[in-house]
Amino acid sequence: MSKSDPPPSYEESRQQQHGNYPYPPYRYPAPPGVYTGLGQPGIHPQPGLWQGPGYSPSAMPSFITPGIYPSNLRDAEVISSTGVWDSMSVRHAFIRKVYLILAAQLFITTSIIAVFTFVEPVRLFVVQNPAMYWVSFPVYLITYLMLVCCEGPRRRHPWNLILLFIFTLALSYMTGTISSYFDTKAVFLALGITAMVCVIVTVFCFQTKVDFTSCTGLLCALCVVVLVTGIITSIVLSFQYVPWLHMLYGACGAIVFTLFLAYHTQLLIGNRASTISPEEYVFGALSLYVDIVQIFIFLLHITGSAE
Repeated sequence: MSKSDPPPSYEESRQQQHGNYPYPPYRYPAPPGVYTGLGQPGIHPQPGLWQGPGYSPSAMPSFITPGIYPSNLRDAEVISSTGVWDSMSVRHAFIRKVYLILAAQLFITTSIIAVFTFVEPVRLFVVQNPAMYWVSFPVYLITYLMLVCCEGPRRRHPWNLILLFIFTLALSYMTGTISSYFDTKAVFLALGITAMVCVIVTVFCFQTKVDFTSCTGLLCALCVVVLVTGIITSIVLSFQYVPWLHMLYGACGAIVFTLFLAYHTQLLIGNRASTISPEEYVFGALSLYVDIVQIFIFLLHITGSAE
């Protein structure tokens, strides 16, 4: 090439780089005010200003080739479902935390019941001093009301766990005191039936499509029935012991609190009409624990009356 030869045009340089493939004869018009330098020999477009097919003013590809659109669609589905997966993982972690706390509570309660059942001096002391039961009742009631009615102490760590521990000790002592009045075989039978009922109800609640959380009104009505039955039973038994009435009261209470166990279990799942927040792990463990203990106490009335 001599000095007098003019430099190759832009179209010629493009053909040299990409072979002899013809360049599309139609050029997309540039937006007003954007200088592309096309049509002038020796002037190449600046980066970001090329307005050819498939390129935007920002030099990013705007033409969607086959295969990119389905990929973007799948990415959009993954992004849209990220919140769902996060919610599911949080809910599963919440359920695990609740059942770990519940397991610790039941271990404490079972240990205290075993002491009151098998250690004869302790059993005799409790039977001879029934005032010890009523001493623990205010502690049980105060901690229960604080955990159920006060959101601040219930959610503030570690005070929520401290209150829950005190409540567990109080209710465990009261349950052990009640167990000391019954025969050892009746206590073991009630424990076994309670464990079977809890396992069956839990598996059923996680598998069934029946929504117990939508039956709040019915459960409240059943609570009133149990309360009235308990008052009548207490009045009648204070004058004369009637075994069948005692067993009837125990059966009614066990059935109602079994339904409450199903209700509170489905509150943990999160895919029912009503649910509780993952921050309420103390309330979730408290609800299940009270239901299980109440089932045991009512079953103990049935097994003890059958002796």
